[in-house]
This record gives sequence, structure tokens and C-alpha cells, in this order.
Amino acid sequence: MLKDRLSSIYTKDEYNKIIDGYSKDRYTTFRVNTLKSNIEEITSILNSNSITYEISNIYDNAIILKDNYDIRTLDIYNEGKIYIQSISSMLPPLYMDLNDNDSVLDMTAAPGGKTSLIASLKDVKITAIEKNKIRCDRLKYNLDKLGVKRVTVLNEDARNIDPFFKFDKILLDAPCSGTGTLNISDLDTFDEELITRSVKVQEILLNKAIELLKVGGTLLYSTCSILPIENEEQIKKVLSKGNVKLVPLDSKNLPALPNSLEGTITVLPTKEFEGFFISKLEKIK
Repeated sequence: MLKDRLSSIYTKDEYNKIIDGYSKDRYTTFRVNTLKSNIEEITSILNSNSITYEISNIYDNAIILKDNYDIRTLDIYNEGKIYIQSISSMLPPLYMDLNDNDSVLDMTAAPGGKTSLIASLKDVKITAIEKNKIRCDRLKYNLDKLGVKRVTVLNEDARNIDPFFKFDKILLDAPCSGTGTLNISDLDTFDEELITRSVKVQEILLNKAIELLKVGGTLLYSTCSILPIENEEQIKKVLSKGNVKLVPLDSKNLPALPNSLEGTITVLPTKEFEGFFISKLEKIK
């Protein structure tokens, strides 16, 4: 059972914190889409509707709703001026250190939250990949709604991308077990086979990402899992091959769980954050 796996990985205190995070109803969080609006406009509208909120100390365009207001009823949602997204999901683009005109590959891009955040941070050229046709259509819809311009969307399996193409920056938000996003009621019905399947796909995608990366380019690998087998153990395997090096990340104000690879971040599930893993690699040869 997942509880047994978690208790074998983490100390009793850490395990209790994880279970406590699973037990909480997470706040609704969203970000200002700076391609269409700004924090001043959005907070003015929130204030005029007497909506209780606070601005995240992780990203100054991320907003945490402190009540149960349905933000989707406001015009700013339908106009694409905001995007509902967990703060944890915002982290990978924020750690990519993007530069204008970077060529960026988002390997598993649907539904487009991270892709659109990348586009709002710098004027980059994005290739967004999604193998599932229905999810790819949703990706296109969201990117159009959010005003993303310099993007090529491909309905393709990222594992099949021709290595002729090379990128300055790659985001691999890998398919995973989702153990960082669970509610307490999910624990007893969790399918452990999902972990095994996810690990196999992650390893293939990670090696493909490194193949597609320019020398000197960086890869941001993330999952919404808190299991080492999907996270730091995957990174250790590619580091052992010698063609990439770890770029240490600062956990800043994040509620972090300990892990076995210093410089990577495992985010603790809390009321404000989903459990998440973030790591960064640079290709050296």
C-alpha cells in the first residue's frame, strides 16, 4: 500500500506532515496571465468583488483565494486574463532561467499551464508537444485563449522527435503517479502499478530530452510525485552517464521534504502546495 511505501521512505514526522497535507482541502490558486493583464488590474477586480485573497511569496503574479469564491464566474477568467493553476505547477517555468529568443521544448505540454507561463516570462520560441489528440486540442484552445503567439503545437509522442532538432531549454514535466496531488481518501485505492508504468516512461523521456538538448542548454525535470523512484533516483541514473551535470536549485520559501540528491527540491503537500519534485540539468557534452 502507498501508506507503507511512504512510511518506509520518510521519517515518522515527515510521514505525518504528508498525511496532514493530504487531509487538507487545498486553496484555489491562479496566476495573472501577463500576456493579457497585470497584477494591478486583477487585484482591483478581486477587491471590487470583495474576494479574500493573498499574493503568493513564491511568484508575485500568483494569487491564493482564501474563500470558496468561484473565480470562473468572473470575466477575467473567460477572457484569459487569469489561469487557474496550482502554485507547485508554476514552479518549473520559474526555475528555467529563460532568455529572450531561447528555443524551448515543452515535451508533455497539455493542458498548457506551464507552456503559457513560459511564454509570459520571456519572448521565447516554444515547441509544445502532446501525443493525445483530445488533450492536444485542449492545449491549442488554452494557448489561443491565453494569447500565446510564438508557439508551435505538435500532436506527437515526444519520444519520436527527430534528434536533428536541438533546444536551448527543455521542460519535461513527466507523466507520473501523482502521489503529490492525492487526497486522504485516495490512499487506500491507489494503484501501485501506476508507479511502475510511470518510471519506465520517465526514463525514456529523460534520455530523449538530453538527446534533444544543445550542449550548454538546460533541462528542467519535474513530477507531481513525492516518491524518490520517480524523482531523484531518475536524475541519479542520467547523471551517472556523464553527459549532464546537476544545476542546484534554491528551495527559497517552499515547504520542502528532504531527499537524497542535494540541489533538487521535493515539495511537501500542504494547503497551498501540491507535492512536487523539481530538478535541473545542464548538458556538458
